[in-house]
Amino acid sequence: MSQRLMFLVTLSFFTLLSSPSLAVEFPTVGNAMPLTNICRFAPDPSYCRSILPNQPGDIYSYGRFSLRRSLSRANRFMSLIDAELNRKGKVAAKATVRALEDCKFLAGLTMDFILSSSQTVDATKTLSYSRAEDVHTFLSAAITNEQTCLEGLKSTASGNGFSGDLFNDTKLYGVSLALFSKGWVPRRQRSRPVWQPEASFKKFFDFRNGRLPLNMTESARAVYDTVTRRKLLQAGADAVQVSDIVTVNQNGTGNFTTINEAVAAAPNKTDGTNGYFLIYVTAGLYEEYVEIPKYKRYVMMIGDGINQTVITGNRSVVDGWTTFNSATFILSGPNFIGVNITIRNTAGPTKGQAVALRSGGDFSVFYSCSFEAYQDTLYTHSLRQFYRECDVYGTVDFIFGNAAVVLQNCNLYPRQPRKGQSNEVTAQGRTDPNQNTGTAIHGCTIRPADDLATSNYTVKTYLGRPWKEYSRTVVMQTYIDDFLEPTGWNAWNGDFALSTLYYAEYNNTGPGSNLTNRVTWPGYHIINASDASNFTVTNFLVGEGWIGQTGVPFVGGLIA
Repeated sequence: MSQRLMFLVTLSFFTLLSSPSLAVEFPTVGNAMPLTNICRFAPDPSYCRSILPNQPGDIYSYGRFSLRRSLSRANRFMSLIDAELNRKGKVAAKATVRALEDCKFLAGLTMDFILSSSQTVDATKTLSYSRAEDVHTFLSAAITNEQTCLEGLKSTASGNGFSGDLFNDTKLYGVSLALFSKGWVPRRQRSRPVWQPEASFKKFFDFRNGRLPLNMTESARAVYDTVTRRKLLQAGADAVQVSDIVTVNQNGTGNFTTINEAVAAAPNKTDGTNGYFLIYVTAGLYEEYVEIPKYKRYVMMIGDGINQTVITGNRSVVDGWTTFNSATFILSGPNFIGVNITIRNTAGPTKGQAVALRSGGDFSVFYSCSFEAYQDTLYTHSLRQFYRECDVYGTVDFIFGNAAVVLQNCNLYPRQPRKGQSNEVTAQGRTDPNQNTGTAIHGCTIRPADDLATSNYTVKTYLGRPWKEYSRTVVMQTYIDDFLEPTGWNAWNGDFALSTLYYAEYNNTGPGSNLTNRVTWPGYHIINASDASNFTVTNFLVGEGWIGQTGVPFVGGLIA
């Protein structure tokens, strides 16, 4: 078969899987460019040339074509996973089935993300900055989903059978992301730091102003008496709407006795017009695995305080779970707010990866919460996340994932790991240079947990290590205690990623912030205020709007 005929057959098959209304046009005049010039933007130019039609077009026509082809591949992969689950679901080992189920879940998310992105770019060549950021985030998450699926399958009997598909799909999604980044993402002018002194913030849910108190020690009835069922805060510019309030109390006096029952009662696929569905979880030890599905949007969950309202589980990789599904609390629904809750995984330091919270909820916010485990405590998996005044306890890679995430005014507590291990606060998982992801630790405190503090610091502790090739972590305006290794950062394996990662520090304080003996890797940087401002809430998360509507305090720029 000739190459021309092969291309026509391939294109015809692809068109069958795509909507006829989404036909791709390749202009041959004006700003048309040769395929070679287009593909120079992709991480793998040779692969890009192999999957795009070799005829002149502009960045927009090629970008649209690539996205449609990405959607076709995502649909194909979902079918492959379904077939494998149907074939092996009843006979395969539990670990294999769980990994396949993870992949099916992730493939469904990926199809959502790519379809939304394709529909957006088909509509226009010009996007607002916030809309472009949405698509940029979705395509970044699609790549993360593929990597997560591959990680889970590696140790199973199905791993080799899907590795080729996952590898090629990831490369294709990388082409779509690169062309979108070049064609649609507006050029961002470097923003000046936004100074927002702490004193300017109003207390979240200030009870004296008739608002729901942070430390909610009153009975459920007091919650109903204090606020109406339609407003959480008083009317005004900073009002936070609430559509309904339900109470979880293990003694039977509330609406529900378990958290999952309350989550199930939340409406599906709301757009937030009527506000948040508020779940008040009274003090108690809740031994349940909580999940906020992707169709449960605008859920707010408030407990009675750290170590008062506690959600706990003990799943781990050693006991047959994937890292992805070992979490005690799983968040997939967008626009979630969590306040005054402790989430634990008690598997212990000898059970390997054991997640407390896994968050893949876009626009998620956690305020005054605690996350407690050992290895892989806080899985900031994907999309956009913000943590304020939270405590995170862990050992190896205890804040990890590939979200765009800012932790602000948080306390990070490395603890005593199992014998022979070192502590790494972060293991960021960026795999593509065009992903808009990374971990920013801003205005936090890093000090040893009590068990590590009494061990005479025989365990080495680092700020992070590069889990993936383009790992990106910035620590700024943070207090670092004297237990940190002077080099600051740890290698993953030899010289892997040391020239492609982006690790940076800015204006940190404390005895552990001394930069004299820091690593000299090509990817490590000591940055100035201008560079640091790129990793603030305002610039990195474009968060002033979506965080501002939650009522949770935040600093948009650098701290004065």
